[in-house]
Amino acid sequence: MFFVDTIEVSGLGNRSYLAGGERAAVAVDPPRDIDRVIAAAARRGVRISHVVETHVHNDYVTGGLELARVTGADYLVPAGARVSFVRTPVRDGDRAEIDAASALALRAVATPGHTPHHTSYVLEEGGAEVAVFTGGSLLIGTVGRPDLVEPRLTETLARAQHASARRLAAELPDETAVLPTHGFGSFCSSAQTEGGDTTIGKEKVSNEALTRDVDTFVAELLAGLDDIPAYYTHMGPVNAAGPAPVDLTPPAVADAEEIAARLAAGEWVVDLRHRVAFAEGHVAGSFNFEADGQLATYLAWLIPWGKPVTLLAESAGQLAAAQRELVRVGLDRPAAAATGGPADWTREGESPATFARASFADLAARAGDGAVVLDVRRASERARGHIEGSVHIPIHTLHRRLDEVPDGEVWVHCAGGMRAAVAASLLDAAGRHVVAVDDSFEAAEKAGLVLEKP
Repeated sequence: MFFVDTIEVSGLGNRSYLAGGERAAVAVDPPRDIDRVIAAAARRGVRISHVVETHVHNDYVTGGLELARVTGADYLVPAGARVSFVRTPVRDGDRAEIDAASALALRAVATPGHTPHHTSYVLEEGGAEVAVFTGGSLLIGTVGRPDLVEPRLTETLARAQHASARRLAAELPDETAVLPTHGFGSFCSSAQTEGGDTTIGKEKVSNEALTRDVDTFVAELLAGLDDIPAYYTHMGPVNAAGPAPVDLTPPAVADAEEIAARLAAGEWVVDLRHRVAFAEGHVAGSFNFEADGQLATYLAWLIPWGKPVTLLAESAGQLAAAQRELVRVGLDRPAAAATGGPADWTREGESPATFARASFADLAARAGDGAVVLDVRRASERARGHIEGSVHIPIHTLHRRLDEVPDGEVWVHCAGGMRAAVAASLLDAAGRHVVAVDDSFEAAEKAGLVLEKP
């Protein structure tokens, strides 16, 4: 009897898997913090005999190389991937025995599209195809985006995605479980869909790649692609070179004087507390990236690559969790850190900075008073409807475009509040008078604000 354990990497919108039988297992697309995978294997009482990558990842630093080294597992990487480390190159049709006692084997299926070398892996039990690990190929209701490698290849890879999805659908039984790595909020997915369980049969009914002809599919896929997180440009090279082991030991402790000195030096000081607590009091000049939000994605997207970062957390646990998230995207060692609250982080005689929070109803009550309304959602979100007269600067570009925000009191909003809080902290640090709209955008029209819609 086989098992498949899912290892959620929710902050990045990804999943990793541990699949095996009585004695051995394979780890698929493991995250960089490999202790979670090792613990999952220990709970099952199995050894990790194989570690496999579906592709060289563009959205996170893999733990595959280190996991294989630590466990002595065979490290399977698509043969077409250009890498600088020793691995077992995998080609279409190659098979690996995972657990002889359970008659478990893994078969490689070339599924180019997300990358030119992308490979899916079919899990077979006694020769029967029971699951397929599809990485960034066939996702739930969609496919992985084809524009992360090279702009000149995007359309070619989009067409390859269509063909690869159809190959899997044609070759595998309808009851085969489909287990993708991306698609649960990851920007590697070409569309955001609901998570859950799916099979080849279900995807035949609902997946765009399996219900549309290739030309229609490609046109719609390319038209729907959104911005790529800036840090993605660093992930592929790191993974191809072979990532270093992680260090999750606590950072050096910073006192109020050091925090002030780091701010004065132009470094980033990031407050991990909830946006409500941040608005009520924070170190002037610090930025708010909630530990419980998409911390790794948005911090790595906005911060100038290589810029030292000091983390401020309300507890040691919050700090440790943040470190774990950040190493997954290559932000390895905070320059320093502190726990507690604003009273602990501000120098004697200084007061914490604050700014107001509001709802869309509050904003509607201010209509006509000259408030600047700043929409920091992505272009695709804004295209579905936006507040009349609002200024649009997507959150991931705001830190470079602060001078484009008109003079006056700035009411900043997103879709739910988290990105608006990040934006408000950037504006507050720049000395602007800001109000963070902490509300669902669905409430805007109900509050009486006039929306422009397509």
